[in-house]
Amino acid sequence: MTYSDLLRLIDERATAFRAAVAAAPDLGAQVPTCPEWTLFDLAEHIGEGRRRWAATVAAGPADAPPDRAAWPGPLEAPRERDALLDWLTASTQLLVGALREAGPDRGCWTWWGRSQSPRNSAAVARHQLQQLAVHTYDAQLVVGAAEPLPTEIALDGVDEFLSTCCATTSPWPHEPATVDYHATEGRSWRLSLSADGARSARTNGEGTADASAEGSASELVLFLYGRILMDALKLEGDRRQFDRLIAWDPGV
Repeated sequence: MTYSDLLRLIDERATAFRAAVAAAPDLGAQVPTCPEWTLFDLAEHIGEGRRRWAATVAAGPADAPPDRAAWPGPLEAPRERDALLDWLTASTQLLVGALREAGPDRGCWTWWGRSQSPRNSAAVARHQLQQLAVHTYDAQLVVGAAEPLPTEIALDGVDEFLSTCCATTSPWPHEPATVDYHATEGRSWRLSLSADGARSARTNGEGTADASAEGSASELVLFLYGRILMDALKLEGDRRQFDRLIAWDPGV
């Protein structure tokens, strides 16, 4: 996707998130996929997170994220629903505005220093879109209206997760392995695991891996983010590899 596509879709998913918050009968309802959070907690996380990343992008190249004092305010999420929705709107506008002003190639601090994703505004926009997409799904679950992630977002989401959250130079603590992910929309990816770390790549879907998972792109993203169980996917090969991946903390 182009950078302008990412910014457009961030705004679109943020709008869908606010719609779920607006439809909820109770902001104190528990989020099934984030059981430690109420819907208000999730909304607070969304608003604060977008303001934090707006400040991070605006700060440019740095060795550490900006202090909370540098985040654009107000930082406290209002408890009243209409005010909360306005605060969420402003949070998204701050993020999109910072990304638009920075442009795709400007460097900034990120937590994924040893991954395959660059440390720039484009990578931040790409990851922020996925965060909003998955948390919109979380919020929709609260009101009983969960929808699959839009295909355009989900197809990029599988690649983004593997290259940002899985790829690392940290050694894989088990025997070398390959794990394939196949989207029913026609795209495939391979994660190669070894003492040199983990690397992901698009594939043509051919060849045999030690383990593979197949589902819609939305199902793959939701599985990768721990929203659905692996049994929701078509699994082949050694499923222990998925258990090992879930348990692994490579310190990306």
